[in-house]
Amino acid sequence: VTLASLVGLAMPSAAADYPDGPVRVIIPFSPGGGTDVITRLLQPRIEHALGTNLIIDNRTGAGGTIGVTIASREKPDGYTLLITSSSFTFAQAIYGKKLKYDPKKDFQPITMLVDQPLVLVVHPSMPVHNVMELIRLAIKKPGEIFHANAGFGSNLHMSTELFKYMAGQKYYGGKMLPMTAVQFRGGGPSMIAVISGEVQVTFTGLQSSKPFREAGQMRPIAVTSKKRSAALPNVPTIDESGVPGYVKGAWTGLYTQAAVPKPIVDKVYQGVAKVLKDPELFKILANDGVTADGRPPEEFTKFVHSEIDKWAVTAKKMGIQMK
Repeated sequence: VTLASLVGLAMPSAAADYPDGPVRVIIPFSPGGGTDVITRLLQPRIEHALGTNLIIDNRTGAGGTIGVTIASREKPDGYTLLITSSSFTFAQAIYGKKLKYDPKKDFQPITMLVDQPLVLVVHPSMPVHNVMELIRLAIKKPGEIFHANAGFGSNLHMSTELFKYMAGQKYYGGKMLPMTAVQFRGGGPSMIAVISGEVQVTFTGLQSSKPFREAGQMRPIAVTSKKRSAALPNVPTIDESGVPGYVKGAWTGLYTQAAVPKPIVDKVYQGVAKVLKDPELFKILANDGVTADGRPPEEFTKFVHSEIDKWAVTAKKMGIQMK
């Protein structure tokens, strides 16, 4: 009997017994940000579908790469999952050889959980009510407008840099729009910084920022989707507000280590996909401008790898790489 045949025999039984204990879910961002809010909304439903407890483990820092590095080193038995933002797809382009994992070789994408636009918000004291007023003020006062993001290489960081790049190409002689970045350890602290007036501008998730927008603690001036969001129908897109072609989503993905047996990956996917098809959940998410996804692993893998390739080119063009 060969070792390969023994492994082959073990895999179906491992999947049949899985999960027979709690599953750890690493989120590489702080509590209160978009990824964390989505995960905690889905948590009880996924626990029910898989028949076990999920232990949420927020491991913050370095634009999400610290948590992803930790996840890459865990035992590939299906008992450590990773839920992260689209920052997963541009980390390699930004960090290069400093990155301690290979996003293509070290992970299996399982499914996209949700997709949502980001919303560009300003502190209420800002004399800015639309994108063009923000661009003009940034040019008039170079370096004096501070924008928050969730760390170098985070989705909020790259969304802002892409905005500064595209606006600068059109209105600032091809240079980056002169706004100053301030790094925080997640989307939650970024929002708090805007609410407190520590910084004036940030991109943030539609869902996570909803209570603060409704309380008048931050003013939305644009969304990052191609079309307006049904959750904010009176807020224009950046594309229609003077920066044509700007589109940047905030999708959330579920991953595990590359060596986890396929039957286990399939079992996780089937449970999660069932949750994402629930009409009640779909309605809750839609009210916040969030779309449930749930595409199969093969399709999600193809999408993730194409995004990694795309951002390798885009980050280089923008000159955004960790020195």
